[in-house]
Amino acid sequence: MKRIAILGSTGSIGTQALDVIEQHSDLFEAYVLTANNNVELLVEQARHFQPEIVVIANEQHYDTVQRALSNLPIKVYAGADALCDVVQDESVDIVLASMVGFAGLRPTISAIRAKKVIALANKETLVVAGELINRLADENQVPILPVDSEHSALFQCLERGNRIERILLTASGGPFRTFSNDKLRTVTKAQALAHPTWNMGAKITIDSATMMNKGFEVIEAKWLFGVTPEQIQVVVHPQSVIHSMVQFSDGAVKAQLGVPDMRLPIQYAFSYPQRLSLNADRVDFFQLKDLTFERPDMKRFPCLQLAYDALAKGGNMPCIVNAANEIVNRAFIDDKIGFCRIAEVIAETMQHIPFSTDSSLETYLDTDREARAYAASIL
Repeated sequence: MKRIAILGSTGSIGTQALDVIEQHSDLFEAYVLTANNNVELLVEQARHFQPEIVVIANEQHYDTVQRALSNLPIKVYAGADALCDVVQDESVDIVLASMVGFAGLRPTISAIRAKKVIALANKETLVVAGELINRLADENQVPILPVDSEHSALFQCLERGNRIERILLTASGGPFRTFSNDKLRTVTKAQALAHPTWNMGAKITIDSATMMNKGFEVIEAKWLFGVTPEQIQVVVHPQSVIHSMVQFSDGAVKAQLGVPDMRLPIQYAFSYPQRLSLNADRVDFFQLKDLTFERPDMKRFPCLQLAYDALAKGGNMPCIVNAANEIVNRAFIDDKIGFCRIAEVIAETMQHIPFSTDSSLETYLDTDREARAYAASIL
């Protein structure tokens, strides 16, 4: 029985992870559940799965959660520090890092230092601090198993001992793939949230619409697979059947295909190296009419280019990009800025915040704070 701590159990990845745990309750146990503000769903999950520990990150909700679970033998904690503490529990086997954004960094570091297996769905952890995370993982001999569908696909395609020549990272293109520059200036939040393929949370869905999410995945791929930016090619594949591909030194290309269902990469991270049955749809090749591929348009979607630029620069530049992106993403959702302003603010923040090659947690925390403040000041 593997006991799993789910950081972000009320989000899209967290809820699907609980589906996997319920389907294989003889193999997996939800040992820790955490949320930031979604008290109602967290309580519902806790009453159903009966975890050992529940954490509500927003301390203002502690009394509400504690009262709601007071008749159950569940330990209830609150606050950001509690997230870092619970992942160190000796009974936890796997930590699913599925919190959204920079907030997932410190708990993931805490879990690595406690030598827990990391099932990584929080791409910002590697975007912000890839050098630090890889160093800590090596020092503590901790495996980091990717949960993002594209990186899980790449992981499944790898061959031991055979060198990667190129990674082909697929992208759906989002809801605005065919929009002109003029049309992009008038898009609405509702349009941006209507992703054509995947059902995700609001933040990631907006990032997908700008293609910043794909840019972050490029950075994540560099740290997960030890490749250079030049070895990572983004391929727009609107059907989202091929989740990503690996090209080897002899030119052979391996692809991982499947229906768009995040439970597969979640379950594979939980069960690796074994494969378990999954009650899900299968690809019906006789129903596939077309599989098409396009080059991404960096001019219409400059966020993808900004991510490549940040990766090439290195140091704290990806941290700057992530911090600014979190600010403008929220501003767009709150109807404070237009769609095209997102990339402009990020680019200006990249120019303003001091560059550093130091890879300490303190540097990343300081950079994040400064970049957020600057991005907010120029909205």
